[in-house]
Amino acid sequence: MDYARLRLLGFLAEHEDATTTVANDFGELDKWLDGANLLMTYVAGPIPNAEQHATLRVWLQAGGRWFALHGTSGGRAARIEGTRQRKMVKEAHHETLGSFFLNHPPLRRFDVAVTGEHPLTSGLPDSFETVDELYLIEPIGESNVLLTTELAEDPSPPGFGFQYDTDTSLQPDGKTRVLGYVKDVGKGSVAYVALGHCHSPRSNSQPFVDASVADDGVTPGTFRGSWETDAFQTLVRNAVNWGLPG
Repeated sequence: MDYARLRLLGFLAEHEDATTTVANDFGELDKWLDGANLLMTYVAGPIPNAEQHATLRVWLQAGGRWFALHGTSGGRAARIEGTRQRKMVKEAHHETLGSFFLNHPPLRRFDVAVTGEHPLTSGLPDSFETVDELYLIEPIGESNVLLTTELAEDPSPPGFGFQYDTDTSLQPDGKTRVLGYVKDVGKGSVAYVALGHCHSPRSNSQPFVDASVADDGVTPGTFRGSWETDAFQTLVRNAVNWGLPG
């Protein structure tokens, strides 16, 4: 989070007339959203409780814009009895967000297709390559899909990551996965982009990576992935422009 926070603050600082506040959770959300145009979130938790979620929805319905990255589609994971595995729990805020995280295979190299026209995708090529956690997310409700990739099956080894009953991330064509979209909430909007994993040696929790990242499967101690690509930086800049007035 430390690296991602600095990068996001850097993009926001490009707007000299913008004032930015930073928080570690959704506490006092009503105080911080009052008068704000844009909310940006990155990590899977803490998640908003019922009161905080209600505040968020009221703000969105009145015209607020929420740019959610990466771990925002995650949240609380419950232990599976008799195993060391965990399973993600769908919460109320996932419906507002428009997606729910199931799992991701080991860090891998993959292509991202830009499939929709929107201010967030302005200046992007038709596709770009990245190295990242390829999030398997279940879309919830109607949205304008902007980014996709192809992955017919979850290649996670047994025991890796989180368990799920059904792969609700897989689209009807049997190969497409949604990685980014925008959706309306009242007069406001939510934009979500699943890319953006980064870690330091201290925060790394990846036991190994796909051979497309490292032939020996050893996880890089410091990883920046999509953050170092022109396409992802364009996405984040576009999101800030989309969320701020003028």
